[in-house]
Amino acid sequence: MTTTDTPTVRPTGLTGRAPAPDLARGFMLLFIALANTPFYLYGREQSEAGFHPVDGSVSDKVVQAFTIIVVDLRAYPMFAVLFGYGLVMIYRRQQEAGRSERDAFRLLQRRNLWLLVFGAVHALLLSGGDVLGAYGLCGLLMVWLFLRRSDRALKIVIWIGTGLLVALAALTAFSLLSYLAADDPVSTDGGGALPEIFFEDATSESYLTTALVRIMTWPMMVLLIQGPVTLVVPVSILVSVLLARHRVLKEPGRHRRLLRTLAVTGIGIAWVGALPHALAHIGVIEGLDDVIGVFAAIQLATGLAGGVGYAALFGLIGHRVSARSQGTLGSVGTLGPVGSAISALGKRSMTGYLAQSVIFTPLLAAWGFGLGASLTSTTMALIAVGGWLVTVALAVAMERRNYRGPAETLMRRLVYRPTKQ
Repeated sequence: MTTTDTPTVRPTGLTGRAPAPDLARGFMLLFIALANTPFYLYGREQSEAGFHPVDGSVSDKVVQAFTIIVVDLRAYPMFAVLFGYGLVMIYRRQQEAGRSERDAFRLLQRRNLWLLVFGAVHALLLSGGDVLGAYGLCGLLMVWLFLRRSDRALKIVIWIGTGLLVALAALTAFSLLSYLAADDPVSTDGGGALPEIFFEDATSESYLTTALVRIMTWPMMVLLIQGPVTLVVPVSILVSVLLARHRVLKEPGRHRRLLRTLAVTGIGIAWVGALPHALAHIGVIEGLDDVIGVFAAIQLATGLAGGVGYAALFGLIGHRVSARSQGTLGSVGTLGPVGSAISALGKRSMTGYLAQSVIFTPLLAAWGFGLGASLTSTTMALIAVGGWLVTVALAVAMERRNYRGPAETLMRRLVYRPTKQ
C-alpha cells in the first residue's frame, strides 16, 4: 500500500490582507501593554478590582482612570474576537481549496492545541498572566462544540452567556447599592482580588520561585480567570464565528450599519459601565474602599461589549482604508507610515505579544531589574508605550525583510504540515 501527501493550504501571506484585523491587533497590543504592566507596581497597596495602586499623584489618577475605562478587560476580548474570526477564515480557506471538512477541523484543533502549548511555555518562562493558553483552550472547546452549529444555535448560546455575565454584574451592583443604602454598612467581598500567590510572580527575587508560581497559577488563569469559566472569551469567539460567516470584517462596506451599531453600543457600554469604578478608584466617589472588588464582575460584562465594539470600530477603519485604496487592500501607501507600522505589528501579533514579556518582565519584576517597585502609574504607562513602540519598530524591520516573525513561523511549521492518507 502506498501513501500520498495531501497538501495543506497555507495561511494568508503578508500581502493582500484585509487591513482591519491587522490594524486592530497591532494597536490593541498597546492596550495589552497598558493593561498588564501595572501588575508589576509592587510594594504598595493595590486595588482589589485590579492592579492599580490606590494612591498616586494627579497624573497617576488620570492614567489609572483612563486605563480602567478604556483598557482594562477590554483588549483581550477584542483579541478573542479576532482569534475566532481567524479560525473561521482558516477553516473556510481549507475547504474552498478542496480539503475535507474533517481535515480542516483537525487543522483548527491542532492550531488550538499548539496555542495552548505556547501559552504553557510562555507562563513557565515569563508571564503568569498569559492569555494564549486561554485562547487555545476556549478555541478547542468552541470549535468542537459550536463551529458546525447553525447561526440560530450560536445566537442562543451567545445570549445565554451574555445574560449570565449581565446577571453577575447586576448582582454585584445590587450588593453595592445595598451597601450604600445601609445605615451601618458591612464590607462586601466582591471577589475581585487575586490570591496572594499570584503576586509572587512580581515580588519574588528568585526566578525559579516565580517560574514555579507561574506554572502553578497558570491553570487557574486559563480555566477560571481568562478562560471558559468567566465566559468572556468563549462568547467573544462565538460572536466572531457569526461575524466571520457573514464576512463582516472581510467585507466591511456591506455591513457598515451593523459595524456602526456594534462600535457605538459596545464601546459606549464599556466606557459608561467602567466610569463608576474609575471614579471610585481615584477618590471622586468616596466611601467605597471596602467594596471596590464588586466592580470586577461589572468590568467583565462591560469588557465583553467593549471588545466587540473595538473590533467593529477597526472594521469601519478598515473600510475607509479599503475605499481609499481603490481595490488594493492594505497597501503601504494607503495606510500611511503610521498605519503601515501598526499593521506590520498586527501581522505578527503573537510575536509582538510574547516580545512584551521579554521586554517588560525582566525590567520590572523583582528577580530582574526590579523597576516596578519604584515606578508610578504614570511612568509605568510611559514604559508600556515605549515597549510597544520597540515591538512596532521590530515588526517594521521584519516587514521590510518579508519575515513573518519567529512565533508565527514556528506556529505555521507545527500546524500547516502535510498529512498522510
